Amino acid sequence: MDKTKFDFLLEGVPYFVTAEPFTFNQEPRFRVRYNDSPEYIFAWDEEALRFLPIGDDSSTIPNELEEVIARKLYT
Repeated sequence: MDKTKFDFLLEGVPYFVTAEPFTFNQEPRFRVRYNDSPEYIFAWDEEALRFLPIGDDSSTIPNELEEVIARKLYT
């Protein structure tokens, strides 16, 4: 799978997202950046049944933005 780019408006704010898939421990993950953000890693969560950001900085992503990105990664 190749790098994916998508954009959308969320509460009137434009977001430009790039997501690059990779595999770690035989599990799919994505390197995600939005606008000029640092890189975030999204990994599949079996309990939530969706991709979630992991790592120390993952709490800095707004919840609504996280949900939209997770839906796009799943499709």
